[in-house]
Amino acid sequence: MAPDTSTAYDDDARAALADIERLGGQLRAARTAIGNVIYGQQDVIDQTLVALLSGGHLLLIGVPGLAKTKLVDTLGIVLGMDTKRIQFTPDLMPADILGSEILEEGDGRRSFRFVQGPVFAQLLMADEINRASPRTQSALLQSMQERHVTVAGKRYDLPAPFHVLATQNPLEQEGTYPLPEAQLDRFLLQIDVGYPDETAERQIMIGTTGANMATAAGALTPADLMAAQLLVRRLPVGESVVDAILKLVRAGRPETTDLDIVRNRVAWGPGPRASQAFMLACRSRAIIQGRLAPSIDDVVALAGPILRHRMAVNFSARAEGVTTEAVIAQMCARLT
Repeated sequence: MAPDTSTAYDDDARAALADIERLGGQLRAARTAIGNVIYGQQDVIDQTLVALLSGGHLLLIGVPGLAKTKLVDTLGIVLGMDTKRIQFTPDLMPADILGSEILEEGDGRRSFRFVQGPVFAQLLMADEINRASPRTQSALLQSMQERHVTVAGKRYDLPAPFHVLATQNPLEQEGTYPLPEAQLDRFLLQIDVGYPDETAERQIMIGTTGANMATAAGALTPADLMAAQLLVRRLPVGESVVDAILKLVRAGRPETTDLDIVRNRVAWGPGPRASQAFMLACRSRAIIQGRLAPSIDDVVALAGPILRHRMAVNFSARAEGVTTEAVIAQMCARLT
C-alpha cells in the first residue's frame, strides 16, 4: 500500500503559509518605519524592499535633495545591517573600494596583511557611482555578481547579505562616466526617484526643520532578511506569469520581437538576467502586498524598473523623441 503523502504536503503548505504571513507582518513594520523618516516616496520604498527581498542590487537615479542617501541610511537602521558609504569621485581608485595589502614587519620578518575596504559591508552605498572612472567602477563587478572579491590572487568573501545601492544624478553629465551595460545589468532594479507631491513636501518642510526630527527603528535583522530571501524563492509562480515574462522580455529584443517600434527603434534589448529579475521581483512584490502568488499585474508594474536600464533606443529614435519608457509601455500594452 502506498504511503499517504497528503498529510505531509498539507503540513508543508501550512508552514509555508505561516512563514509568508509572518514575513508580511515584518515587511509592513519595515515599510512603516521607513515611511516615518522618508516622506512621500512610498513607491520608491516598496521597490527598494522588492530589490532587497529578491537579493538584488539597486540603482537610484534622481536630482539632489530627494532623500536617496537618507533612504540608504534608514534602511541600514530598519534592517539592522552594517552600512558603509563610498563617495565616488574621479580620483577614487579600486583599492579605495576593495582594500589593499600592506607590508608589516615584526619578529624580524616581513609579511603582507590585507586591509579590507568599505565593500566589506552588508549594505554598501555607492554615491554618484558614475563620477568614478571605468577602472574604479569595475571594482564592483565581481562583488555584485559573485559576492566575493579577489585581491593579489586571493579570494575574500563578502558579508551576507550583501547589497549595493548606487545613486546617480541625472542633471550633471560633465565629468561623469556612464556605467557600461555589463554593470547596469547587475542591478536588479533601476528606480527613478521623482519629486514629492505637495502634501509630502509640506511634511518634509515641517518634519525636517524642527527641534525634534523623526528617527527610524529596527524592524528586521540581517538573518530575517536572508530567511525572507529564501522564502521568496519558494513562492510558486503560475504558468501564465512565466509566459508573460518570457513574452515581454523577448519582445524587447530586436532579434526576436514582432513589434515594429522595437525592431526599428531599439539598439539592444534585455538579456536573461531580466527574466530572472522578473521571477524574483514579482514574488517579492506579491509578498509585500500580502498575496501568496504573483500576477501579471506585478510583471507590468515592474517592467519599468527592470527593463529601463537593460534596453537602449538607437540614434534615430532619440532624434525623433522616442524614449525607452515609451517602448516599454507599448510592450506592456500587449499583456493587459
